[in-house]
Amino acid sequence: MFFPYFPQIPGSQSKRALPVYTSHSYLIFSACSNDSCEYLLSSGRFLGEKVWQPHSCMMHKYKISEAKNCLVDKHIAFIGDSRIRQLFYSFVKIINPQFKEEGNKHENIPFEDKTASVKVDFLWHPEVNGSMKQCIKVWTEDSIAKPHVIVAGAATWSIKIHNGSSEALSQYKMNITSIAPLLEKLAKTSDVYWVLQDPVYEDLLSENRKMITNEKIDAYNEAAVSILNSSTRNSKSNVKMFSVSKLIAQETIMESLDGLHLPESSRETTAMILMNVYCNKILKPVDGSCCQPRPPVTLIQKLAACFFTLSIIGYLIFYIIHRNAHRKNKPCTDLESGEEKKNIINTPVSSLEILLQSFCKLGLIMAYFYMCDRANLFMKENKFYTHSSFFIPIIYILVLGVFYNENTKETKVLNREQTDEWKGWMQLVILIYHISGASTFLPVYMHIRVLVAAYLFQTGYGHFSYFWIKGDFGIHRVCQVLFRLNFLVVVLCIVMDRPYQFYYFVPLVTVWFMVIYVTLALWPQIIQKKANGNCFWHFGLLLKLGFLLLFICFLAYSQGAFEKIFSLWPLSKCFELKGNVYEWWFRWRLDRYVVFHGMLFAFIYLALQKRQILSEGKGEPLFSNKISNFLLFISVVSFLTYSIWASSCKNKAECNELHPSVSVVQILAFILIRNIPGYARSVYSSFFAWFGKISLELFICQYHIWLAADTRGILVLIPGNPMLNIIVSTFIFVCVAHEISQITNDLAQIIIPKDNSSLLKRLACIAAFFCGLLILSSIQDKSKH
Repeated sequence: MFFPYFPQIPGSQSKRALPVYTSHSYLIFSACSNDSCEYLLSSGRFLGEKVWQPHSCMMHKYKISEAKNCLVDKHIAFIGDSRIRQLFYSFVKIINPQFKEEGNKHENIPFEDKTASVKVDFLWHPEVNGSMKQCIKVWTEDSIAKPHVIVAGAATWSIKIHNGSSEALSQYKMNITSIAPLLEKLAKTSDVYWVLQDPVYEDLLSENRKMITNEKIDAYNEAAVSILNSSTRNSKSNVKMFSVSKLIAQETIMESLDGLHLPESSRETTAMILMNVYCNKILKPVDGSCCQPRPPVTLIQKLAACFFTLSIIGYLIFYIIHRNAHRKNKPCTDLESGEEKKNIINTPVSSLEILLQSFCKLGLIMAYFYMCDRANLFMKENKFYTHSSFFIPIIYILVLGVFYNENTKETKVLNREQTDEWKGWMQLVILIYHISGASTFLPVYMHIRVLVAAYLFQTGYGHFSYFWIKGDFGIHRVCQVLFRLNFLVVVLCIVMDRPYQFYYFVPLVTVWFMVIYVTLALWPQIIQKKANGNCFWHFGLLLKLGFLLLFICFLAYSQGAFEKIFSLWPLSKCFELKGNVYEWWFRWRLDRYVVFHGMLFAFIYLALQKRQILSEGKGEPLFSNKISNFLLFISVVSFLTYSIWASSCKNKAECNELHPSVSVVQILAFILIRNIPGYARSVYSSFFAWFGKISLELFICQYHIWLAADTRGILVLIPGNPMLNIIVSTFIFVCVAHEISQITNDLAQIIIPKDNSSLLKRLACIAAFFCGLLILSSIQDKSKH
């Protein structure tokens, strides 16, 4: 059970308040259900000063277009006093921010948006009396059109007019008792909310409002809750208690101008909660998990569940049979010597066992993924950025990384240990960036863009170097790379019911790998061995790279051609997101040159290395002392210049436009700073390198088992203790990523054999699998529409 915490409200006697509302019936109402909608209406806390965090779920901030889309052809009615009028104004301003608070305050106020056919009315009924009852009774008649949403509440006028007398409270109870059946009847066809009274700041109340105390407000709230919740004897009341505004008021009423009415920011929060309560189940925003029903299980997900279940059963049967066989072959005792003899030598693990074991473990892991981010079993919270939440963890992991130093096996530029280290610390920084919500801080966002670009730079550098040196353009190499890149994402697309483009980084590196492969594999195939015999081939390769650059520029500045290519079936099934390929075009265009830069850097470095221009011995600077010092100075200046430029960015769109051309500056500067000094090239951080080996799995797994709501929020396994929660969820997340990396490597050896004839058969099976997947996906899409 969850019992919301009520801080005290400043009262008239001191800066500490009278005790706020503590009715047992109210607490039971808030605690007895696991429904996130009830939690949204009754509990939460502030993150910082103005960001409201409901208990257990995430709240979406609705834009004008979204609000109109949700409320099209809808009628919303607000009935009550000046506090309800405030809520009415704030709600309307979500639809139309230009709507002004003017006119006679003590009369009805209509609002209509004809473009969306939205009608919102405020009906002035400051007391729960016969007038309010008559207004509500009219809507219960069958011939009258009923509002889709009714928001009602009143009490402070009754306290004020009757000077806080006990007789007024008794009359209030009688009146609300007579209205309760009418509200209950309306609640069968409409959404009805009764707004509990917010506390007041008694020190600021004018003399004619001094009788409105928090003690009396609590008594009126208790009466409303007990009567409305008991209006139906055999079932739960359909009238929803809107009590969350009390919690908001407890934190913000001190900022009130008159001690009675909430400040504007608090009203906006309350109105946004109301919008989430009604619209989340209609529009289903990704970052609005409150009030959303659990998504239906698709046919593909059901088939995946059956497959993994059979794999688990199959592995258990295999394990039991293998164990029984092992028992039969236990060492026996020689009767003459009294020594044990072994009957059998241990046999190697079969491919079938590895296959079943891998799918068994993967099935259990995918069940955890589904429970975390689809089954609504665990809580989700909104991100809230502060500088300390980003920079303190960064400093902490950097210190850890420095402490775990080891000597490298080789001292070449960008050796394997160094690239693993590079990928590792970048991935950790990106993870902290995501969980802290640092994308709202533009300087951090621009530096993270460079880290993503650096990953793609390594893609260009690594694959070019392999093809250039090895000359291996065989199908086995291509299938191995594609399998390792895409296996986890394909499984998640099936289990989590998400499009391939949703995991945008994997499509990005996959397409760029194919671009590199096609560029170098096409006739004439130019590799290092061939080029060493004739310098002419170097110019031929540069010509190939020049054509690649022209092709990239053409697609970057021809959005129509790009979209036509990737909108063709079946490519559209891979690269469409929300019905179009714009997101894919944006992601591709944002780092369009950096892979080319990585290829060009690899070509220049390998050419210099072949001619022995570089000094790559242990402890030796890369160039002569003068050249090394000069290049180090230029690199440090370039690195800092980029950081200063990124920190001075004012507009994300303008900076993104420049990013593809200038990101390589900081990447090259880092490579030179890291590799020119011999001592820096000779050591690496084993801590970062370990994470670098599973960096792809970490990047993908964070979507569902570390973050939540498809990266928009934070997964909460342990509520009420953020520090312990982040420790536990991070430990599980890293363990799962490491295990998936091992599973992928094991399956790659089995599914992608080196024998070409066997490989072609496997590829035919994989092609048939994807054809079936496309057919099932098309059937699902048609059934949805």
